[in-house]
Amino acid sequence: MIRSTLFLFFALFALSTLTFAQSGGVKGKVRAQNGRGIPNASISVLLDGKEIKSATSDSKGEFQIPGLAKGKYNLVFDASGYSRGALHGVEVDTGIRSLGDKLVLSQDRGLFVIVQGSVFFKEGSSVTAAKIELEQINADGSTKSLGSSYSNTSGEFSFRRREGAAKLRVTAKLKDVSASKDIEVNEAAVYRVAITLPMSREDR
Repeated sequence: MIRSTLFLFFALFALSTLTFAQSGGVKGKVRAQNGRGIPNASISVLLDGKEIKSATSDSKGEFQIPGLAKGKYNLVFDASGYSRGALHGVEVDTGIRSLGDKLVLSQDRGLFVIVQGSVFFKEGSSVTAAKIELEQINADGSTKSLGSSYSNTSGEFSFRRREGAAKLRVTAKLKDVSASKDIEVNEAAVYRVAITLPMSREDR
């Protein structure tokens, strides 16, 4: 009877000690540079270079990883279409530590077709505030709008889309004057285009 009681005591003591040692954790939100939460991001907790815990962010980019013993950890964050992020020396004590808004991932340029260009007047000076439209040209000749923006003070503009072969049309318009350029894109890369409007600066 005494032996059974002692066994039960030590078993409960060991369980309580383990529970205490594993009482810490981390939580946070993986987000893009625009503040939007990134769903399905992979979060790994590393100790001495080995993964000991992992989690996946929810639809809002939020996650929680409990069951960490007191200590310092490295956290690595991965998400499709984004560059890898990491936090080093994250200290965990008792309770769940919030990492706040520190988990920001930047988009991976290597996974995108980037269309960059400039708009000029016919004498060669830059056009500011020209409306730029990006369209996809379908096989039957029809077009699909992919977005629009305006040229900056240097006459430059930029569009980004997922990699993949496509024929694109870039149109610049100022007042009632417009000009277009068609480009073929394939793999992820930067594609440059220059558009000259058939008007002079004085015609603005």
